[in-house]
Amino acid sequence: MIVPGNAISVFQDHQRMIDKLRLDGWLMTAGVVALLAAIPLIAILFYLPVGGTQPWNHLWQTTLPDYLFNTLLLMLLVALIAGPIGVLTAWLVTVADFPGRAVFSWMLVLPLAAPAYVIAYVYTDFLSFAGPLQSTLRSFFGWEMGDYWFPEIRNIPGAALMLGLVLYPYVYLLARSAFAVQSRNQFQAARSLGTGPGRAFFRIALPCARPAIAGGLALVLMETLADFGVAEYFAIPTFSTGIFRSWLAMGDKLAAMKLAAIMMLVVMLLLWLESASRKGRVTSKDTLASRATIRKLSTGKGALAALTCAMPILLGFVLPVLILVNYAVSTGDSQGWGELWEYTLSSIRLAIIVALLAVGFSFLLAYAQRSISSGFGKAAIRVATLGYALPGALLAVGLLAPLGTFDQWLTGILQDRADFSGSLLLTGSGMILVYALVVRFLTVSFNSISGQMTKIPDSMDAAARSLGASPGRVVRKIHMPILGSSIAASAMLVFVDVLRELPATLILRPFNLETLATRVYRLASDERIAEASTSALLIVLVGLLPVLLLNRIGNGR
Repeated sequence: MIVPGNAISVFQDHQRMIDKLRLDGWLMTAGVVALLAAIPLIAILFYLPVGGTQPWNHLWQTTLPDYLFNTLLLMLLVALIAGPIGVLTAWLVTVADFPGRAVFSWMLVLPLAAPAYVIAYVYTDFLSFAGPLQSTLRSFFGWEMGDYWFPEIRNIPGAALMLGLVLYPYVYLLARSAFAVQSRNQFQAARSLGTGPGRAFFRIALPCARPAIAGGLALVLMETLADFGVAEYFAIPTFSTGIFRSWLAMGDKLAAMKLAAIMMLVVMLLLWLESASRKGRVTSKDTLASRATIRKLSTGKGALAALTCAMPILLGFVLPVLILVNYAVSTGDSQGWGELWEYTLSSIRLAIIVALLAVGFSFLLAYAQRSISSGFGKAAIRVATLGYALPGALLAVGLLAPLGTFDQWLTGILQDRADFSGSLLLTGSGMILVYALVVRFLTVSFNSISGQMTKIPDSMDAAARSLGASPGRVVRKIHMPILGSSIAASAMLVFVDVLRELPATLILRPFNLETLATRVYRLASDERIAEASTSALLIVLVGLLPVLLLNRIGNGR
């Protein structure tokens, strides 16, 4: 006969064993996902010592200095363009009252909906010698070739301008949030003591928002490092284009892996910068900030502020979209709507598969993060969510190196023992492309889901479990209704990111897969910008909804 005290002890031991098994399960889940996400990084590190110093010497004597110089210069110029635009516009819409302020507040994020390579294609054609602008100038002034000078856009400053016009919203969103939560009364107090607006901005407002601005700039630099479409179209040798050319054009796998290793070191440095910036970021809203009076600008200053906010929107979104619409209506894709529909369906199918897998893994990781507190678990989740910082070209070669060999071995066994007659299982079917894109965009969905998950108190789970609800029922009846909007938003963001992804898709796609992004790239590479306009316009329009959602989240609504 078991006495009550022993029964309680047995029950507690049983419960502890169940909790330990559940904890071990979450640790294993996080570890497996982290391992899958880390395969390209492990492969790149494996190739670092291969070949000794000779490959490094060859790279240094040939292409590496150009790749290093061009990439760093491009990143510097993009930061110098995107940083001031993002900070200045964020400050204006936060503290000043001028005509159109409310509209500009959300329209300033619109350039994020347009991939940088699409903007580059549009402006290159628009500003070319035979383009509409120069043709109009020659017709109006009666100029001939050689009578005038016009700036060349297909160079590093031109590429920086294209990227800066598209990427500045990263700085704008974070800076706007920082300016909104810090007390504007500090700024007004400085002004009341006789400090000029400029001095008060640089001495009070800017230092308070510096961590958020640094975080936004880190995101801008990571996107610039990952860029392939703009650099390739402008014929600028960077790490992304160098990896692509070394692997596919020259067949030099070792050189591509060495370049990817250097690229990964730069990514790690940027991740450290972004992480360090978050440590000093303001996260709690100052109630005085919402009560502080927004300064109404005079007519002249208000017009100048409106023009300052309007120019990035006009150049980064409105003008390119209008040009695309004009091209699509007047010319459009020469293959017609039937083939274009097939490209669209291929893009949608790929995006849906990746979005579902990414959301599923993110859901598991979010629960693992909620359930474990060990250093190993946290490190595993951090590794699993590194993908968004890794350029598509780096992920592609990092996966092709180990999985390409494994794919050939596996397919050979199936052909010999199971009469399999198909193509390569992973690379031939597009599974490796799905794998790379899930790793690339897992962070996007994880951040959205885990952020909402932290708002669910543990006491809610405990109350449901005490009433006899199973873990699965707790998830279905309590967590899913709370997380539903975050899951939908994360899936939508991943969906659009997959539609826009170019380098990984170009390298890893099977021969029979054509997406909207690859269609735009192929036509633009042949200088058929007008034909590429239809696919490009579809990518831009589809990207509008998640960008507006991102703006609402960043605006705290």
